Amino acid sequence: MTQLIQNLVDSLGLGGTYALLALGISLIFGVMHLVNFAHGELITVGAYTAYFLFSTVGGSWWWMPVAIIASCVLASVLTERIAFRWVRTANPFTMLLTSFALERLSHALWQIGVSPKAKAFPKVSWAFDTYQFGDVRIEKMDLVTIFVTALALVVTALVFKRTLFGIAVRGAAEDFDAARLMGVKANRVILGAFAYAGLLAGVAAVLILMRTPSAKPDMGSAWLLAAVIAAVIGGMGSFTGAVAGGVALGMLQTFLQSYLPEGTLSYLNDAFVFGVIAVFFVIRPQGLFDVTHAERV
Repeated sequence: MTQLIQNLVDSLGLGGTYALLALGISLIFGVMHLVNFAHGELITVGAYTAYFLFSTVGGSWWWMPVAIIASCVLASVLTERIAFRWVRTANPFTMLLTSFALERLSHALWQIGVSPKAKAFPKVSWAFDTYQFGDVRIEKMDLVTIFVTALALVVTALVFKRTLFGIAVRGAAEDFDAARLMGVKANRVILGAFAYAGLLAGVAAVLILMRTPSAKPDMGSAWLLAAVIAAVIGGMGSFTGAVAGGVALGMLQTFLQSYLPEGTLSYLNDAFVFGVIAVFFVIRPQGLFDVTHAERV
């Protein structure tokens, strides 16, 4: 029972981070029918922002989360204005290539402009402190991650259900042509969607960097892969599905890592994870939630 509770806490922390990233991917997919493979680079932007601020002005973790989130929002908005806006009317393959190009360009720029090696910066002093509940030891960072993720998801749910922006995005995700006929402006909705996706990625970046305070050119790639898988598990374009898929993937990884026998099998955790996911897609290829996809504009 102790191990089960420990695994649940760990999986909720990891799955919540996946959910934040997967929600951003599903949000962009909903309004543009685009799987944005450059989304993971927002984590890299946030990491280098923290590194530069700590290196130049002696940053503090009291205000660093604000700077990280702001840099992710700005980077997300700039990618829409500079890159994606000009290929929105092109075929889907062109948009996909654009997102891949942005990811590769990001890696190259950080390698050339900074360094191909990881750059560390100060960590949060209490991140790995623990609370003792009987036989269960829970890291403070796990509790913070669960709380912040839950708060971000609740705020997101309220935004998309109670605000004009959220209603416009949901309408655009279901039928963009009908939404435009009702006065929804395409540029404004898409830019807002990129900004909000950047906000969610920024929150995820803060949680990631508080655990692993370092910046590396390709650090966003692994998180991107997990987020895309989570979004597909939930049903690409489904906001609820993105959250469910993120939590499910986090639980799958954590429990397999915990219960696989030590030795050779423990090194094959990722292989087992992808095997289970492959079986799931054979049984239910559309994901957990059925989605009516948006028309591109």
